[in-house]
Amino acid sequence: MKARLPQGFGGGGAANIQQLARQAQKMQEEMDAATSALEAKEYTATAGGSAVAVTVTGAMEVKSIEIKPEVVDPEDVEMLSDLIIAAVNEALRAAADEKSETMEKISGGLNVPGLF
Repeated sequence: MKARLPQGFGGGGAANIQQLARQAQKMQEEMDAATSALEAKEYTATAGGSAVAVTVTGAMEVKSIEIKPEVVDPEDVEMLSDLIIAAVNEALRAAADEKSETMEKISGGLNVPGLF
């Protein structure tokens, strides 16, 4: 008894491999373009009721930190530090989340280690 493969499987051999390679190359090109576009974007987050605003790039680099003068209290530097950390983390999280969502859309949920 011979095993039969479902329709669309087998028989194509090299042609299927070439098609798969083309699809993978196209997906990689789309991911590279999306990565470049995302790295150029800016993400801003605030903390302490907009007392601290932080802007980061999609390349995960801090671009600016704005601090309202009324928040600067020499007696409570720790609070200011906490606000800055909270705003930076939120902005970085927003950038990472958008990159993850974009890459998942391109790959169709396919998780290939090292691809992105």
